[in-house]
Amino acid sequence: MASSDIKFGTDGWRAVIADDFTYDNVRRIADATGKVFAEDHPGGQLVVGYDTRFEAGSFAAAVAGVLASHGLKVRLADRYLPTPALSWAADRSDAVGGVMLTASHNPHQWLGFKIKTADGGSAPPAVTARVESAMSKTPPRAKPGDFETMDLVGPYLDDLVEFVDGAAIRAARLKVLADPLYGAGQHYLAAALHHLGAEVVEVHGEPNPGFGGLHPEPIPPHVDAMCEIVAQEGFDAGFATDGDADRIGAADRKGTFVNPQRIFALVVRHLVEDRKMSGAVVKTVSTSVLVDRIANRLGLEVRTTPVGFKLIYEEMLKGGVLIGGEESGGIGIPVHLMERDGLAMALLLTEMMAKQNKGLGELVEDLFAATGPMEYSRVDLRLEHAVKDAFVAAEPKLKPEEIAGLEVREISRVDGVKFFLPDDAWLLLRASGTEPLVRVYAEAPTMGVVDELLAAGRELVVGAGA
Repeated sequence: MASSDIKFGTDGWRAVIADDFTYDNVRRIADATGKVFAEDHPGGQLVVGYDTRFEAGSFAAAVAGVLASHGLKVRLADRYLPTPALSWAADRSDAVGGVMLTASHNPHQWLGFKIKTADGGSAPPAVTARVESAMSKTPPRAKPGDFETMDLVGPYLDDLVEFVDGAAIRAARLKVLADPLYGAGQHYLAAALHHLGAEVVEVHGEPNPGFGGLHPEPIPPHVDAMCEIVAQEGFDAGFATDGDADRIGAADRKGTFVNPQRIFALVVRHLVEDRKMSGAVVKTVSTSVLVDRIANRLGLEVRTTPVGFKLIYEEMLKGGVLIGGEESGGIGIPVHLMERDGLAMALLLTEMMAKQNKGLGELVEDLFAATGPMEYSRVDLRLEHAVKDAFVAAEPKLKPEEIAGLEVREISRVDGVKFFLPDDAWLLLRASGTEPLVRVYAEAPTMGVVDELLAAGRELVVGAGA
């Protein structure tokens, strides 16, 4: 793989292990990253972490050695950890940045390289572009430098449980299910909930680099087992995190999936009404109109960005932001961390249930009473490269007057192409920045209309290059 082939997407660089994600390529990226950090912060400190994927710890050690060869002080995590823990370690120390080895929600065959800034946020495009430019075509020849191995996750967990109302949660005596989907949240979310007094059972929490055949993304069908167990065994709620535990999905006591869109809106309401906080709400173009509705009801400003949490992070840097989130379940609260945190969101949902003495299902019903109901779904179309390329080329010319019998009232091309329809319904077609697929998103007042929109979206994608 030539250096020009390694490009950072919406959140880092990802590739298939032993295919393009090799020690040679990882050392090349680490070398370029070390050059950039050493140029900006000579002798600065970096933290390095990794998730539960195959050989992730060994790759991380190789990265640490290469970074240290540039005169940087490197601290490597002594065990796997969530991405938010790595971000927390960067933010709460004198580190100038960090590197996380993870492929987030991608299948188990993938691994990735994320660069973090001093406050734990994702490196902006200006930084990743410099890393790409500094990359050599061959692995570095310099001898690996010395680095320190230390606990980067324990202090984060201690802080995490202090972020919520422990007394209220203990008094509620909730029974919850934790499902890390074999990812980096395993043991950690369950431990935090147990420390707060909840009765906790964990599933999919044993070491398994193959993820037991599960796709580590906290949405159906990957969380179907969690939803079934919650309903059958009488849990008050279930919480699922993705491969690096920066995303969240949930189930109410009936086993009904509570999608990230609703979680985002619920947390906005909780922060304002229960915690008396305020500030702007930042969402991506693919995020539910429910967030706009509850924010407007609460008198909050809403800012919309293209997909990618690093763009939400850029809005957070401007100040005055209460919360930022994306439809995929990545939600962050700047007073806690300038990055997504699936574990923190699970604890906030637990706090919400405890303080209001209501289940997640009841909280969703209360939300709909305030905003009106909306249904949402997404399908990922894995296409031949030629079909995907044809869609990307044809996308600027897509101008249908109606979709699934609904009038197209407005078209946005901020990120992909989004069609605005009556009753706040919308359809978004967007090529992924990290995977070989096109995503089709839809939202409408009823699930029947959502299904029709998704079908129409699929036809638009596949037929775009015909």
